[in-house]
Amino acid sequence: MKKRIILSVAALATAFALGAGTVALTAEPHPQIHAAIRALRSAAGHLERAAHDYGGHRTKALELVRGAEAELQQALAYAGAPR
Repeated sequence: MKKRIILSVAALATAFALGAGTVALTAEPHPQIHAAIRALRSAAGHLERAAHDYGGHRTKALELVRGAEAELQQALAYAGAPR
C-alpha cells in the first residue's frame, strides 16, 4: 500500500513537471506587454465609439493610447519578440 502511494505521488510529480515544461515552452514571451497592447486596443475601440468628443479630450486620449501601443510595439521589437 505504501509503495503504491509513493508510486502515485512520483507519477503525479512527473506529470506536473512535464506539464509545466510544456506550458513554459508554449507560453507567449512578454505576456504582460502583450496584455497591455490588447487592453490599449480595447481602450482605443471604446474611445472611437464614444458619443462625444468632450472638448477634444477624447481625441487627445485616443492619440495617447495609440502612442502607448506604438511604444509597446517598439519595446517588443527591441526585445526581439514576435508581435
